[in-house]
Amino acid sequence: MQVLMAAPYAITVLLNETFGGAVASVMHAMGLKADPATVIGNTFAVELVVVLGLIAYFAIVRFTLSVEKPNPAQQIAEMIDGFVGGQAESIIGHGYERFQSFITCVGLFVLINNLVGLIPGVEAPTSVPVVPLGIATLTFIYYNFHGVREQGVVGYVKHFAGPVWWLIPLIFPIEIVSHLARIMSLTIRLYANMFAGDKVTLVFFSLFPAGLPAVFLGMHFFVSIIQAFVFMLLTMIYLSLAVAHDH
Repeated sequence: MQVLMAAPYAITVLLNETFGGAVASVMHAMGLKADPATVIGNTFAVELVVVLGLIAYFAIVRFTLSVEKPNPAQQIAEMIDGFVGGQAESIIGHGYERFQSFITCVGLFVLINNLVGLIPGVEAPTSVPVVPLGIATLTFIYYNFHGVREQGVVGYVKHFAGPVWWLIPLIFPIEIVSHLARIMSLTIRLYANMFAGDKVTLVFFSLFPAGLPAVFLGMHFFVSIIQAFVFMLLTMIYLSLAVAHDH
């Protein structure tokens, strides 16, 4: 069976023409086969544009800060900062500020990659399994790192043992499995919702070029925001559990 590949976007073609040879050479050195003309895919290209866009936005905000006359970019940044900070303070509590930048970046990255699917002919990167898996894995590493950093290795391991010593042989493996399952939970929740939203919108656009698809675009927009918020919320919850001293 022949698998149909999505046509490369203009930015994908440009990236392959510019960096494809170098990337393919690195992959060949690792024993992997790669075609310089197609080594960079659409998903990575869109993610890169999102990352560069966020970096550019943060740079603009940083270098145009003004107390007297804040520009629109600064006002939006302050709204985002206030919203994320309020959520983080209520969930994580004292010391939430040190995690706020990571939480904000994760939330914005997921949100924008979700919303990219609203562009006709462009697939949301979060509807490709490896992207939610990568974000979920990074989040898993991040909150566990800070858990160990805050509690120490022994103190953090006690989180998995439970309050009753004679139940440790039962509780410990269950806790380990449940923590590892968080990666799949974060991945599948985001991927499944965005994949379904992309496909439903695509199907209705092919059947009804105008009118009805606008309803599904609205639903896609709503789901994109909700899923980004849920991902960010779960990140904060996992952080709060990892750094807490009273459980």
